[in-house]
This record gives sequence, C-alpha cells and structure tokens, in this order.
Amino acid sequence: MWTDLPIRRATVVPAIAAAVLAVITGAAVAPDPVGAASAPGGATVQGERFALTPGAGMVVADARAAAGSALLIWSNGTATASLTTTSAATLLTARVRGDQCNGAPAMTLRVDGKTVATTAVPQSTWTAASARGSWVAGTHTVSVAFTNDVKTAACDRNLRLDQVTLDATATTPQPPGPVVTNPLAGARFWVDPASQARQEIPRRAGNASAVAALNKIADQSNAEWYGDWVPASGLQSRVASRTGLAAAAGAVPVLVTYAIPGRDCGSYSAGGLSGPPAYAAWIRAFAAGLGGRKAVVVVEPDALAQLDCLSATARADRMAMLRDALTVLRSAPGAATYLDAGNSGWISADVMAPRLREAGIATARGFAVNVSNFNWTASEVTFGNRLTALLGGAHYVVDTSRNGLGPLGGNLGWCNPAGRALGTRPTTSTASAAADAYLWIKKIGQSDGDCGRGEPAAGSWWADYAIGLGSRAAW
Repeated sequence: MWTDLPIRRATVVPAIAAAVLAVITGAAVAPDPVGAASAPGGATVQGERFALTPGAGMVVADARAAAGSALLIWSNGTATASLTTTSAATLLTARVRGDQCNGAPAMTLRVDGKTVATTAVPQSTWTAASARGSWVAGTHTVSVAFTNDVKTAACDRNLRLDQVTLDATATTPQPPGPVVTNPLAGARFWVDPASQARQEIPRRAGNASAVAALNKIADQSNAEWYGDWVPASGLQSRVASRTGLAAAAGAVPVLVTYAIPGRDCGSYSAGGLSGPPAYAAWIRAFAAGLGGRKAVVVVEPDALAQLDCLSATARADRMAMLRDALTVLRSAPGAATYLDAGNSGWISADVMAPRLREAGIATARGFAVNVSNFNWTASEVTFGNRLTALLGGAHYVVDTSRNGLGPLGGNLGWCNPAGRALGTRPTTSTASAAADAYLWIKKIGQSDGDCGRGEPAAGSWWADYAIGLGSRAAW
C-alpha cells in the first residue's frame, strides 16, 4: 500500500487542470460515453459519495465524469455506498476507468457482501463494467474494491470510479463492457506435458491397456500441489514457471497450497510450516509467483475440516493464517481462489459455513469440495449448493478426479480404496450455476498414504493405482 500522498495527489493534476480550463474559457469538455441512466425504480450513486478506506484515495475533479468529479482510488482499498431501489434490480453497472501501469487495475464489485464481478479495467477512458444478478427492491450496500495497487518510478496504477447504477433495465443500450459471472467460463485448463502419468507411458510399452489408462490421465488437466517441501526462497520461481507455461499455452493452471502449520493433524500427510510467520512469508512468495497470470488456486485442503484436532490457540492461529492467505491471494488479479470446505460426508454444511466465514471466504471466489475424496458429484453439488445458500452466494469447484464409481465406504474409504475410477473430466459445464468447474484437484496416481496394507507413503507416485483408476473410467 502506498502512502506517499504528495506523489499520489500529483496524479490528479491533469484532471483538475482540464476542469479549470473549461471554466475559464467556456469550452465544453465532452464526457466519454456514459452508461444508461437509472430506469424508473433503479438507483444511481456518484463515486464522490462513496465511503472509501481511509488513506486509499480522494475525490478529484474530472470534466469527463458524469457530475464533473470522480473518486480516485490510489491504493488497495474499498469504496462503499448504499443504493435504494423501488423495484427489483437485475443489473449492476459501475462506470470506471484505470490508470495503467504494468497492467490494468483489478476491480471487484460486491452487492450486500456478495462478489458479483471481478475484472480488470484496461480502459483509460470511462467505460461501463456490468454484472447481472437478482436483487429485491430496497436498500443495498454496493462496494467497489481496487485490489492490485502498483507504483513504479515510471507509472502509477489507480482505479477511478464515476458512478454506480443498480437497475432492472437500461433505458439505452449499454456500451461494451465485461459481464462477469464465472471467471472460469470458457477456460481451457492446462495439461502438464511432463506429468508422472505421461512419464510412465514409455515404461508400460507393450501393455496396451495400461497405456490407454495412463493416456486418460495424461491427456487431462491435473492440479499441482505446493507445500512445505518447496521453501519460500524458491517458491515464487516455481509458481511463476508453471503459470508462465500455462499462459504461453493459452490455458489456466490449477494450483493447490498445502503448507498450513499442523497439517493433517499429524496423520499420513503430517507436516506444514513452522508457524504463522513462516506461513505468511511462504504465501506471499506463492502469490508473487502468480503475478497477473490466470490460475485456479485451491487453498489448504482439510485445514477447516480438521479444526477440531487443534487447541483453541492453534485454531485461532489457523483462522488468522487463512484470512491472511486469502487477502494476499486477492492481490493476484488473475487468480480465482477457492478455500477448501471438506466434503459432503465429513463436516456438515451448517458447521462448515461459519468456519468458512471466519476464515475470510468473503475475500475469495468461493470454496472447494471433495478434494482428494471419492463422493459422487451429485452429492457434492447438493452439499456445495447448501453452503452457497448459507454463505450468500459463494461459488465452488468440485474435485471429480477419482469419483467415477463413487465412494467405497468403511473406516478407510478415503485412503486408496480399491476399485475406484476417474470421474468427470475437468470442465466448466456443471450441474449448478454456483459450481464454477469440475476439476481434478487430487494428483492422480499419488498415494493417500500407507493405510496398513503396504501402500506407498502419502504423495508417492503409484502407477498401478493410477492405471486402475483409468481402466475403470466410464469414458
């Protein structure tokens, strides 16, 4: 966050000068194209009437703004205002523009605490950014957040807000602008050409059925996990390398953070970093590796579901670390972040929802379900939809990597169960509008641990198990 106010204020001089010149000379300064005015029953509030995070900006003169002035947001902050409509509303439109600096400012729009749009603002002239929804008549709290502040010796990235309208219809056609619902819509998920499954194929030459099964895995996108085995000193470059390869291929990678202190309650996947300071440094290195590139980030599988094994102090520390992690990841404009929420057979939605709220789910895109588990997709969608309702509309992703034949059951039904199969391939075509994607989050072919039957250690490559999953897939 930048606090050098004299420098920041210098950025408003051109706008003020233009307004003064227009008054002195009587010249008309034409506004940039304006979005539709509020239709009957709708409401519009000017940017200068928004309450802004202290120290994050100021109202400036702007002859091209609708009312001759606008709100300049010069560091990460949130502007909030109330709008009262007399009819149900279906369209939120923010009239914004960005000061570009090594990329565009990232903006998040929320209504009544629910994120309705996250988008970059690459335009330097006023433009309409719209999001559709359904809001009853009455008073609503609308917020506009600037999330990726940057300042260099040569430039300064800022977000400028003219006005926000909440409306049922527009009286005139809207100018082109992003309508953001699912940030993953249309995404092609990145396939690692050097995956363990791909490397295993030459070793199975001559075994056609094994090769066919491995190809099913190798041809699909699978998440990459980062934990305490990747030190903070090398984490940024590792993440940057992966996201860079994906970006070059025009695809979106799926990444998992798995370094929370006290991980897995000391069980098969025990580990994690030494404490909150180490985790804070580690997650910042991870976020730095993302840069502005697109990625799906699943945050700390099992961290919330396993709270009950922690002391009160350790639980409070974990919640604080997760809140911090989601805040840090929010600064990466291309990241769609999902906090793990367990699965339908573990912690009930009524218990999990308050945990998600306490952990800061409002700053993430949503949550993830069924990570590394085997539950039917339909069960997880029901569970996810229940959480969505309890959380005011948060979206989610489902791990379908190994649920093609559902769960086996029993005490160790989660631990390398026999006879399972690959599930639905990664896709954004889902059974619920709240489900952004089905993903393969569990690393296919990696053991869940030595479950007392002589299996490889947790995280170890187990080719025969992977081949079994592929051979039993329904596709």
